[in-house]
Amino acid sequence: MESTESSYVSSPEAPRRRSSPPPPKSPTSDTMEKPTYVRFLVSNAAAGSVIGKGGATITDFQSQSGARIQLSRNHEFFPGTTDRIIMISGTINEILKAVELILAKLLNELYSEEGDDVEPRTKLRLIVPNSSCGGIIGKQGSTIKSFIEDSQAGIKISPQDNNYFGVNDRLVTLTGTLEEQMRAADLILSKLSEDSHYTQSMNAPFSYPAAYNAVSYAPPNGPSNGAAGKFQNNKEDRSNNSVTIGVADSHIGLVVGRGGRTIMEISQGSGARIKISDRGDFISGTTDRKVTITGSQRAIQAAETMILQKVNYASERALD
Repeated sequence: MESTESSYVSSPEAPRRRSSPPPPKSPTSDTMEKPTYVRFLVSNAAAGSVIGKGGATITDFQSQSGARIQLSRNHEFFPGTTDRIIMISGTINEILKAVELILAKLLNELYSEEGDDVEPRTKLRLIVPNSSCGGIIGKQGSTIKSFIEDSQAGIKISPQDNNYFGVNDRLVTLTGTLEEQMRAADLILSKLSEDSHYTQSMNAPFSYPAAYNAVSYAPPNGPSNGAAGKFQNNKEDRSNNSVTIGVADSHIGLVVGRGGRTIMEISQGSGARIKISDRGDFISGTTDRKVTITGSQRAIQAAETMILQKVNYASERALD
């Protein structure tokens, strides 16, 4: 499921050349040595390969690169996908070395599976804060176009209005050979490292609530229900905004509470109206009940957070 990548701000594809890319432009030594980070997505299966038996592979990659490598837990996915998050921190050179080790390993496994002599064109999906995407795009797309031309990789940025409610990150997808992806990653990371807001967010939690796995967003049922699934990006704090989320039927009791006490507290605390579908009325193709939250943007966010915390607590206890 890759709904977060359905359209892009900038998606020019450079003509493919097999010639070697030009050497990287040298960033200032200060930027190169300053600690920074990068986050990207891997499938659950690929995450196992990165960790290795007893953590041997990830330990080896950290030792070789000098970077710190962290993975979200096996139930913590990037919203809208079933992919886990890898966060690598260190200097730019350390990070790039670690990224290359990881991608090369995954690519080798892809080679062995496909048994093809042609190097497969794969995707690398970077997670970038929305506030830092402008620097990558540049004025009228000039920066992203120069990165595409320089690296020969395809670079696409998911649109801001395609985000799940409360998620302030966008996906920057790099397509190409390993060499092309690494060159593009180098250019993007060097640019991000110049952004003080980006480097300051290094200590923020790198994964998303576990409940995003248990709580799935309902897709729109038609033109008349365009607000379902994702918050409609209204600039004004109107009171008629609405978002519908799905909560596993087994967790609905936690949201409602004894005699409806919990849902009443959530409603009063957030200022949002909350409606839960009748028993047996599920989101199509799931056993998730529909929870519709209506109110101002702030009220919806507060109510959704409270609901996620309830479900998250239940998920954590089930995993222990």
